[in-house]
Amino acid sequence: MLDLKFIRENTEAVRKGIQQKRADDNIDAILALDNQRRTLIGEGEGLKAKRNEVSAKVGQMKKAGENADAVIEEMNTVKTRIQQLDEELKSVEEKLDELMLTVPNVPHPSVPVGATPDDNQSIFEWGEKPSAAGLKPHWDITSALGIIDFDRGSKVAGAGFPFYVGKAAILQRALINFFLDQAGERGYTELQAPIVVNKDSARGTGQIPDKEDMMYVATKDELYMIPTAEVPVTNFHRKETFEEKELPIRYAGYTPCFRREAGSYGKDVRGLNRLHQFDKVELVKFVHPSTSYDELESLRADAENLLQLLGLPYRVLLMCTGDMGFTQTKKYDLEVWAAGQQKWLEVSSCSNFETFQARRMNIKFKSKETGKQEFVHTLNGSGLALPRIVAAIIENNQTPDGKVNVPKVLQPYTRFAVIE
Repeated sequence: MLDLKFIRENTEAVRKGIQQKRADDNIDAILALDNQRRTLIGEGEGLKAKRNEVSAKVGQMKKAGENADAVIEEMNTVKTRIQQLDEELKSVEEKLDELMLTVPNVPHPSVPVGATPDDNQSIFEWGEKPSAAGLKPHWDITSALGIIDFDRGSKVAGAGFPFYVGKAAILQRALINFFLDQAGERGYTELQAPIVVNKDSARGTGQIPDKEDMMYVATKDELYMIPTAEVPVTNFHRKETFEEKELPIRYAGYTPCFRREAGSYGKDVRGLNRLHQFDKVELVKFVHPSTSYDELESLRADAENLLQLLGLPYRVLLMCTGDMGFTQTKKYDLEVWAAGQQKWLEVSSCSNFETFQARRMNIKFKSKETGKQEFVHTLNGSGLALPRIVAAIIENNQTPDGKVNVPKVLQPYTRFAVIE
């Protein structure tokens, strides 16, 4: 959520950001409600001051033995109007709060302006792509090896809920432990988080109102299945205030993730490319505003380090305004090369939200410089999402005889070097 004062003082910049993110522009309605709110507050405060004066006057008149009936009647009229103003103010503030949640975050000046994924900028590439000759996509390899069962998953739950069998299941567990261990070595505290959240938590990180159609909901209990550990982990400190010396705070959390992926169809969703349930390790930071963009670069480096250790070719995209998302000010996507499909697959998004989430969740720190409580900046990134990493490992490390070599860094976790 943006600051209302910021919107008043930077109206055109906010409008520009809304346009660049292709969101609905409700600024005129917000400013009108804000003006109405301030008018009601002004009138209410004036009448409350008058009520206090009249009340004191009644006391003086009664003490002097004078008839105060007329003054009491006037006070009753003022009291009734104050009640009306309070009710009107409550209604206006509810409408204003609702509209404020529809305003997206303003892109950072370094973000390229664009409308589609074609406008994203490739800023870095690492690793050597395997030769494409004779390489198969992961769904053919896993089917032949019998290690991922999409058909039985569809029978049990529906499309997008595969079973991992034998060595594929062990590979999944190995990757989770490897990612968490690496995060710990780089200063992240591990959290085991709930996989369902309440509405306040979903609102806090910006999932609602924006991505309701993408979330599974346990309607009877009003709980949301998490689309990422970002939601519970960032809400871990909702309504809390840090000492400045405590920042930055870094967490790593593994969870299964659940996404309806409404509207996702076609060849790009085949196999492990897009699932309704998948595993992911998420990296979350609470940082001082003065260091948040340095922290974004280090977050990106933490995610890149995992890909380099796994030996997977990847590239880094700086996302354009129209492909960045509702809540972010700046975002990098890391895409791994899948040799069997001859395509890039997104495996991590590293984002800075500045105060957008913290304002919704009321997460602050005590500033030594100002002596006041200020909002922290929040960041998060996937470190990493497993399905496409598994796909890339299988496709990039396949052998001519249909086996898959396991990256050396994972072998202490898997206790085998080849999937066959």
